[in-house]
Amino acid sequence: MSENAGFQISLDIQGRLCVAIGGDDETFEKVSRLLDVGAKVIVVNPTLTTALKKLTASGKIIHRGRHFRSTDAQDAFLVLNLLREDTDLSKSLFELAKTERFLVWSIDQPDRSHFMMPALIKSGPLRVAISTSGASPALASELRRYGESIFDEEFGQFLDSLSALREELKKSEPNDARRRERLKEAVEGFRFTGTITYPASWEAQKKLSAS
Repeated sequence: MSENAGFQISLDIQGRLCVAIGGDDETFEKVSRLLDVGAKVIVVNPTLTTALKKLTASGKIIHRGRHFRSTDAQDAFLVLNLLREDTDLSKSLFELAKTERFLVWSIDQPDRSHFMMPALIKSGPLRVAISTSGASPALASELRRYGESIFDEEFGQFLDSLSALREELKKSEPNDARRRERLKEAVEGFRFTGTITYPASWEAQKKLSAS
C-alpha cells in the first residue's frame, strides 16, 4: 500500500487564532499542544471534559458552548475538527477553508484535511513527531508511548543544560569555530539504543509466509 507521507514542517502559530471543534479527551490533547506553542485557542462544543473546563476557567482558552458556526472560523489560522462522526461538518469545513483561507484538519479524514497531526513525543524543548503516513495510527501511538519513556525528565534537563551552554557561549566565545567545537564536545558520548518486540500475530504471519 502506498501512503501519502506528506511534507514534514513545523508551523509557527504563536499568537495566532486556532479553533478546536470538540470537547473530549482528544480535543484536550490537541488544545494542550496548541497552547504549548503560544496559540490563541477557541473551543467550540456544547460540552467539555473536566480538563477543558479548567482551561476555560483559568482563561487559557475561550469556550463557545454550542455547535460550530461558520463565523467561528473568522480570522482563524487553523481549525482542528475532532468530531469523527460528523462527515457533513468536515466537508463544509474543507469548502469554507477555501474562502476564509485557513488550514483545516479533520480527525481520521485525510481527504478533507490540509495537513496531518503526527503523534508527538515531548521532553523539555525536544519535539519528536511520529507518523506512519496513515498506515497505522495505533502503532504511532505505541511508538509515542515508548518514546516518552526513553526521552524522560532527565533528558529534558540535559537538553536544557545544552541550551544554557549555547546561550552562554554566544556571549563569551566570539570565535564561531571554537563555539561549534565546544557545543559538539558537550554531546560527545550521547547514545540511545533500543530493541523491537513484535506482536505474536506478526511472528506467526512471518512463519506462514516462509513455509
